[in-house]
Amino acid sequence: MKFATMLLTLILAAMACKALQTNNKHTCAGVNLQETVVLIHGLARSDKAMNKMAKELRAEGYTVINHGYPSTSAPIEKLTPQIFKALEPQIKDAGTVHFVTHSMGGIILRQHLEDHTIPNLGRVVMLAPPSRGSEVPDKLGKIFLYKGINGPAGNQLGTGTKSHPLRLKAPGFELGIIAGDRSINPILSLLIPGPDDGKVSLARVKPAAYTDYIKLHATHACMAWNKKVMTQTKYFLQHGKFNQEEKNQ
Repeated sequence: MKFATMLLTLILAAMACKALQTNNKHTCAGVNLQETVVLIHGLARSDKAMNKMAKELRAEGYTVINHGYPSTSAPIEKLTPQIFKALEPQIKDAGTVHFVTHSMGGIILRQHLEDHTIPNLGRVVMLAPPSRGSEVPDKLGKIFLYKGINGPAGNQLGTGTKSHPLRLKAPGFELGIIAGDRSINPILSLLIPGPDDGKVSLARVKPAAYTDYIKLHATHACMAWNKKVMTQTKYFLQHGKFNQEEKNQ
């Protein structure tokens, strides 16, 4: 009788897992099937910028929502409610909801959490967030071409009195920050004091509070495609910390 019960349990579990795979929602790679990861891309990008990250996370067994939004169409205060109006029906019944954001995507999430809660919020990984702003908008924000490419939100990411990131309260959730120290944009790097990733300096990536931080040899633009970045992102989501022993291997 016990053997029959165990056999039936295994068969039902296999059938359930097969059904989930058929629906392209999960794999059975050892991750809790109730865990969801929301991806939010950065300024002047699209959800395609997060496609490789999405693929990696789905392979780990997460449900992944790779959310695209018109990042250059409005200020951060207007983009944020638009994004979360679309996301809330998708995440409200999930067991745990993690976030992985790139650049301004992290500021979008922090803006939402200023006045709202996500009851099932899990862990958050922010890739190269301009947590304390960036000098690039300070120097180029008045140029027509810059404004045309980056839209209203682009000029909110500076370091001065109008800096949106600097007005946000300190994060109060499990947060891992991944910074890059490689630039492929020497012109922009000339505008940024100290080591940088081509858009944000290392000195301005960290917010007032965070759980863990790691610096990798990665560029701002390609951060979400970098193999080491993806590996460390998965590690933080699983363990709540980065694997510091692996960062230079």
